Amino acid sequence: MKISIFKAITFMLLSAVVISCSSNDDIVTDVQSQVHSETSKEASKTKTYKVRFGLISLDGTKTLSGSYDVGSFLAENTVTGEVYDTYYGGGFQTLPGYNEGIPAGTYTFSAMQGQGGWVGYGSVTGTVSDAQVDADGYITVYIPITWEE
Repeated sequence: MKISIFKAITFMLLSAVVISCSSNDDIVTDVQSQVHSETSKEASKTKTYKVRFGLISLDGTKTLSGSYDVGSFLAENTVTGEVYDTYYGGGFQTLPGYNEGIPAGTYTFSAMQGQGGWVGYGSVTGTVSDAQVDADGYITVYIPITWEE
């Protein structure tokens, strides 16, 4: 009698485990994982561009060298709103700044103030595509300085 009760309880527990493991939630999760995996593969195939950042001084001179009070250079996609930054994390960055993973599209390029707050920056809008790549293999973007102390 004890063996029959033990077998019956074991059978019910085993059945409950099997039924709970075959729910639709597992199927949905597996499908979502598969879709995410496919999306990641497509994203990794997307061509990206190397962007080099410089500055335009108040007198209009373009420069790709020197040390400036820049916290980070930013590129915001005007369609998707996705932001790419160089994120150096502080002030007095050495030019040029680089971002080597920006996909094609139209972007608003700007710079964040550094820790000192001695320089203000404007923004420019431009397109990232094969046509803008220079002889060095970069798309060079110059951010205007709007004020400085």
